[in-house]
Amino acid sequence: MTATTTLAYDDVNVGDVLPELSVPLTRTLIVATAIASRDYQDVHHDPGLAQERGSKDIFMNILSTNGFVGRFITDWAGPDAVLERVKIRLGAPNYPGDTMVMTGTVVEKHDGLVEVAVKGANSLGDHVTGTVRLALPRDTT
Repeated sequence: MTATTTLAYDDVNVGDVLPELSVPLTRTLIVATAIASRDYQDVHHDPGLAQERGSKDIFMNILSTNGFVGRFITDWAGPDAVLERVKIRLGAPNYPGDTMVMTGTVVEKHDGLVEVAVKGANSLGDHVTGTVRLALPRDTT
């Protein structure tokens, strides 16, 4: 579900849990997002070469993961939210045929800024963990 209105700063509380976002990891998604981010590394589009380099298959690149983290936050917060900082760390690879489930919790709120702890997990474990700091308007009326 995509937010059509922006949350106001006063609408958010520490401890709020964001709605989950499930991302089916299709081969097409992994290849297309790598190409869209101009990452032409063969491990993101060529299964044979990815296997030669020690991976079981192609896998999602970090720029795509970063994009999904941003989408997860803005789907919740709305189009007027401004991402101030995204700090993420990669873990288990996102392989085709799996699903990444994004979750998040508001962990801090100060001076118009909100910090959300985020996690994207698949069947192998945590693919991405980190925090996103965003600015929300004081009033949306």
